Amino acid sequence: MRHLCFSPCTFYFSSSTLPSSILIHVCCGPCLLAVVEAVRRMGRAAALFHNPNIHPLLEFRRRLTAVQVAAERAGLELIADGRYGLREFLARTAPWERPARCAACRRMRLAETARQAAERGFEAVTTTLLASAHQDHDAVRQVGQEEAAARGLRFHYEDFRPLAARGHDEARRISLYRQQYCGCIFSEEERFAPTRLHLHRASDRGEP
Repeated sequence: MRHLCFSPCTFYFSSSTLPSSILIHVCCGPCLLAVVEAVRRMGRAAALFHNPNIHPLLEFRRRLTAVQVAAERAGLELIADGRYGLREFLARTAPWERPARCAACRRMRLAETARQAAERGFEAVTTTLLASAHQDHDAVRQVGQEEAAARGLRFHYEDFRPLAARGHDEARRISLYRQQYCGCIFSEEERFAPTRLHLHRASDRGEP
């Protein structure tokens, strides 16, 4: 497989703190492209796609496919959970509004990442959520550390936000799918409710 590299490459960690193996939770293709070279410096690295928060079904499939394409281009092992998790997500988050809903969502994903990492012999975990300017980094870091510690692992925190633009530029260059909202049906509503996107009169569709 062809390894993806960006030039110039800048990394934001001290080599003395790097784990020898790491499983990275991946939210989307562009974010994986952004951080892949950074995590590859840590030795054995693999990616996990586990995102029951992505809805509706067609959106879930688009993002899963984008992650598969990005991982293949990067030559990175991918563990892909292809189960559509709408019911699981609603059962665990529907009673709450933000920020409690988002906290439960982060924990669902990072708990599974830690479980998979422990079973597969990884030393540490991290997440591409740390490449997003829209995420609460302190909250991601806290839950990541808690779930990793519960499995006897390290959580590698790093501010990947300076790398995000590269990932999106590369995704645009290769025509990789780039999502327009965080993932869940609640975030979809928040993103599109104020807009008039995809609203058409019946006559615009040639209907009487």
